[in-house]
Amino acid sequence: MKKIAVISAILEEPNQCQKEFNDIVASFKGIIRGRMGIPFEEEGISVISITVIGDLNEINSLTGKLGNIDNVLVKTSIAKKEI
Repeated sequence: MKKIAVISAILEEPNQCQKEFNDIVASFKGIIRGRMGIPFEEEGISVISITVIGDLNEINSLTGKLGNIDNVLVKTSIAKKEI
């Protein structure tokens, strides 16, 4: 069964980690329904929110891969309701 989830990420050094982050997100394009990014250029931080629909393995895989990137902090909220 599929679930809706929101993956929120803070990139503390976007110039160093954004390409790897974007490459991983692109590899999961089949489950991504929306993405919003807000750059805080003066602070040197980017905040990104990604809405996904997928099974738990897909969601957890994407979250894990993003969380393994240096200078990236990730949290995921997963709906209890299955769709």
